Amino acid sequence: MSDSNRAPPINDPASPPDRNAIRREMRRRRRALVPADRREAAQALARQLGTSPLFLRSEHIAFYLANDGEMDLMPLIRRAWAMGKRCYLPVLSPAFHNRLWFAPYRPDTPLRHNQFRIAEPALGWRSMRPAAAIDLVLTPLVAFDAAGNRLGMGGGFYDRTLAYLLHRTHWRKPLLIGTAYAFQQVAQLPCAAWDVPLHGIATEQRLFRCGQ
Repeated sequence: MSDSNRAPPINDPASPPDRNAIRREMRRRRRALVPADRREAAQALARQLGTSPLFLRSEHIAFYLANDGEMDLMPLIRRAWAMGKRCYLPVLSPAFHNRLWFAPYRPDTPLRHNQFRIAEPALGWRSMRPAAAIDLVLTPLVAFDAAGNRLGMGGGFYDRTLAYLLHRTHWRKPLLIGTAYAFQQVAQLPCAAWDVPLHGIATEQRLFRCGQ
């Protein structure tokens, strides 16, 4: 990757981090990646995560289609299809207070664009699954820290959808893994009471459980 994307974390642990400043800078870095670097990172992440026990044990897995420079999961999705996994994509439903549901995703699934111009399956609601019926959810993010704090695009859709996990002490499906480029890690992210922390992070360089 280019030198601009090998930079150290953009916030100093001694200074209060600014979520908006981090979001602007990380989105800039993501969009600056050249296509060859994107492809290389996506393939590396697919190898890292696709051979991990947590992925191999999961039958129902939610992915996303990359947007705004996000890590591309298509190589991993193709791996999952080849392994017979049941794959899903998030679908935004204003009828359910702007929470996400998850629709089956196969090579022949028709897609349509939602109000954010993000492609999602054009399927009926009877085919949807709630988050609690998914084994593993791979979430996009703008930045993350080692404690599992995740900075998204600001819409709060994943946090609203998964808020029930904040109150669970048992049966905590789904497992939440953030996917990102390694340069998206920062020293510290400010977190709010409604932020749902990640169980782990997968990048093109490594896969690790948060807090370890």
